[in-house]
Amino acid sequence: MQERMGCNFVIAVSVSIESLSPHPMTSPSRPRKHALPGLGLTLGYSVVYLSLIVLVPFSALFLKTAAGGWEHFWGTITAPRVVASYWASFGISFFAAVVNGVFGVIAAWVLVRYRFPGRRILDAMVDLPFALPTAVAGIALTALYAPNDWIGTYLKPFGIQVAFTQLGIFVALTFIGLPFVVRTVQPVIQDLALEVEEAAACLGANRWHTFRRVILPTLLPSILTGVTLAYGRAVGEFGSVVFISGNLPFKTEITPLMIISKLEQYDYTGAAAIGFVMLVASFLILIVSNSLQSWHNRRLGIS
Repeated sequence: MQERMGCNFVIAVSVSIESLSPHPMTSPSRPRKHALPGLGLTLGYSVVYLSLIVLVPFSALFLKTAAGGWEHFWGTITAPRVVASYWASFGISFFAAVVNGVFGVIAAWVLVRYRFPGRRILDAMVDLPFALPTAVAGIALTALYAPNDWIGTYLKPFGIQVAFTQLGIFVALTFIGLPFVVRTVQPVIQDLALEVEEAAACLGANRWHTFRRVILPTLLPSILTGVTLAYGRAVGEFGSVVFISGNLPFKTEITPLMIISKLEQYDYTGAAAIGFVMLVASFLILIVSNSLQSWHNRRLGIS
């Protein structure tokens, strides 16, 4: 008992001495020097660069759209063929992003939690849609899923046709959107503590309850962020879709193809009008993505 009291006394004395000593963070120090120039110069460069790269082109798009007048703008974006393309771009992209949200989490979990031969190769293959030109991806998918080609031949007896249908668009958009979910969720899975899962198992939780009550709430913000990024990427996709879709009017035409069609008809204001709709949609998707990321940072206590 006396030894314990003596240890407590020593700890209390040491804590009081540390509290009296000046803390490095509170001691006066010289102003910290930054590697880059001051705020004024760097802010000026940033504003000029963003203006030339982002603001000026978008302003030109808005002015070109306004030049055609409201009637031309409304008539262009509500044309039946253009409205049908909205489903191919926005509707199918949504379902592709949701599917990527499920299988992207599974892929990220396997890459983080398991060790097996070829894991590094599989991990590198996830980034393949980033590096592969989209036109090459479209040609490769068409060669695989065409009715008389490798995979399409085996699907044909079951009455399943992928190439030149909306299902082909779905496959292409799933292909290009998967890395966004995997790379967004993967770091969060790496930071998950195995002790928490073990504690849940010790308390009697089965695997489903552990996933639903412990793992999913932590992963949910990053999953939603990855799905939103995949959706935004799929909405504006052109190269990998234009080959496998077949570009059938009112069926498999995507909205970016409508812009190309307007340009080929020398209807520049019409192309700008459709482009403006795509710009507004992309901006809204970006706002949702940033909101989800802010929510995720607040949950983790990151300022």
